[in-house]
Amino acid sequence: MTERRTKGPQPQLPGSVAEVLASPEGPETAAFFDLDGTLVAGFTVTVHTKEQVRNRELGVVDLLRILNHAVAFQAGQADFEEMAEGGLATLAGRALSELDEAGEEVFKKKIADLLYPETRALVRAHQQRGHRVVLCSSATSFQVEPVARYLGIDEVVCNRFVLDDSGALTGKIERPVIWGEGKATAAQRYAATHGIDLRRCYFYADGDEDVALMHLVGYPRPTNPGPQLTKVAKKRGWPITRYTSRGASGTVSMAKTVAGFSTLGPLSAVGVAVGVLGRSKRKGLNLMSSTWPRLLLQTYGVQLNIIGEHNARSTRPAVFLWNHRNNLDAFIAAAVVRDNYTFVAKDALRSHPLLGTVGRLMDGVFIDRSDSASAVRSLKEAEAMLKAKKLSLLIAPEGTRLDTHEVGPFKKGPFHMAMTTGLPLVPIVIRNADDICGRNSATINPGTVDIAVLPPIPTADWTIRDLVREVKVIRQLYLDTLDDWPSEADLRA
Repeated sequence: MTERRTKGPQPQLPGSVAEVLASPEGPETAAFFDLDGTLVAGFTVTVHTKEQVRNRELGVVDLLRILNHAVAFQAGQADFEEMAEGGLATLAGRALSELDEAGEEVFKKKIADLLYPETRALVRAHQQRGHRVVLCSSATSFQVEPVARYLGIDEVVCNRFVLDDSGALTGKIERPVIWGEGKATAAQRYAATHGIDLRRCYFYADGDEDVALMHLVGYPRPTNPGPQLTKVAKKRGWPITRYTSRGASGTVSMAKTVAGFSTLGPLSAVGVAVGVLGRSKRKGLNLMSSTWPRLLLQTYGVQLNIIGEHNARSTRPAVFLWNHRNNLDAFIAAAVVRDNYTFVAKDALRSHPLLGTVGRLMDGVFIDRSDSASAVRSLKEAEAMLKAKKLSLLIAPEGTRLDTHEVGPFKKGPFHMAMTTGLPLVPIVIRNADDICGRNSATINPGTVDIAVLPPIPTADWTIRDLVREVKVIRQLYLDTLDDWPSEADLRA
């Protein structure tokens, strides 16, 4: 698989992260981001409506009413307010708190994986510069606010519900409505309130109705623009960006999954043959383990941008640690380590027809985290096996997948194993695996994952009294690396 190496400074093209990172710092600049089509592939209202139908919260009559209003809007026979309130009438009487809770659940299950990594990177870049980041959308609060919380955006301009005295929805939205010129007016009002000159502001949006606000800001950035916005952008010379990293159909995703996993069968057969001919089971396993993770990633269009890769080979065997975000990052870490390793995984994978079988062949250790005594016994067995077979160990110190760009608490087990076996620890820091795959998602999207392999950390002189302190120190290494990403030269110093 082709791996991209870190090179020199990226060109500061309009609409790029490099452009933002080179811009003046401070809250005097604001970046307004639209939601649907800009931050999220597709329309969040469609996702929410499908969930309501699936949960039988929306009947056939209500669904037809919503569709009728949408068709009338598209045909120019109704304005945005009529369409929005026509759909919201189906929610009248529901408590806002109930709707907010449902919105958070739908976001985690369905929408988080639809976020474009490219616009997420732009959000982070503006936040790094200390700019005010505003999620400015015509969607309603229960669609918008979960996205804002997830991205760490504190400022939200969106349509909100009119409530009755009990906190239930009336089916109406507050005036003025955020749409088209109304969105532009809301942004002007926001800028005036916070003492911001719109000429210093950015606006990322896709909708034809967003032209009005594009004209007002100093840095209009049409993102996946519709036909009318595209036409205006070309005439005005506004830079256009389009993203295709999200929105693949379930059929396409499933085909990639099947293709990726189907390569394991032939590789396993070849591995067995190599092992038999060489009279070494490990030789056959190494052929499989050094090839399959990379083929799987290549099938999904995932590239690895690795720095410090020499640290993964310099001291073997070792205990390799990696920060856990999704179902794919274990394969990413395996693609770095390549051979002569085993791993620790949750007990539920033991019964998996494919991964469980491969795990047992590779002397994998399955841990039942719900039974602490059993987990301790499993780790003891792993320690003995590492000493006997001189294998490296691949393990996630957080113990579970996390929805965060930070680092969760580290469990002491991996560090205790390194100490008792005398093996060095090698941190594998993965910066953006969640850009290609959400926490619980089976959908893998194309993209580039940044990986830093830090220098090995000796553990031979550790004692039990050192353990808590050393765990904190190594966890801080992850935080520091993610906060200030090193260069290849830094990791060779």
